[in-house]
Amino acid sequence: MHSFGYRANALLTFSLTILALMCVIASVSDNFNTITPTASVKVLNINRFTKKSNGDDEVGVTLDISANLQSLFTWNTKQVFVFLAAEYSTPKNPLNQVSLWDGIIPAKEDAHFSIKTKNKYKFVDQGSNLRGRDFNLTLHWHVMPKTGKMFADKLVLPGFRLPEFYR
Repeated sequence: MHSFGYRANALLTFSLTILALMCVIASVSDNFNTITPTASVKVLNINRFTKKSNGDDEVGVTLDISANLQSLFTWNTKQVFVFLAAEYSTPKNPLNQVSLWDGIIPAKEDAHFSIKTKNKYKFVDQGSNLRGRDFNLTLHWHVMPKTGKMFADKLVLPGFRLPEFYR
């Protein structure tokens, strides 16, 4: 006969093996989920567009953000981190990204939202590069699963332009 310790060890090893296998199956099953997020962003107002004393441009905007990210949620999704970034290019840097707003979506019911808000973070460029600049607003999301690797993607919303003159 086997001792109690040997039987407990065999039971624990078997249980952990089954748990690990279930985690792998949960992670793999997320790959079969078809995601179809939709979003629209409107710049309702440019509240301020100034040149700071150190020469940097600063922009304050009011945004209307509408999104339906419910397809990102599966039974393995813990939460979704979402943020809106302004992306533009300058002669010195081919890609500049400035985060304007972010949020955490804890449940599928909260993933369909529409908000009107001012930019949460400063839209500042080091230099006078924003006057008359075309830029895209990009909605980024990071899906944080209960088990498995984190998934990230984005939706680019092009066609925005800053004024030629400071206000």
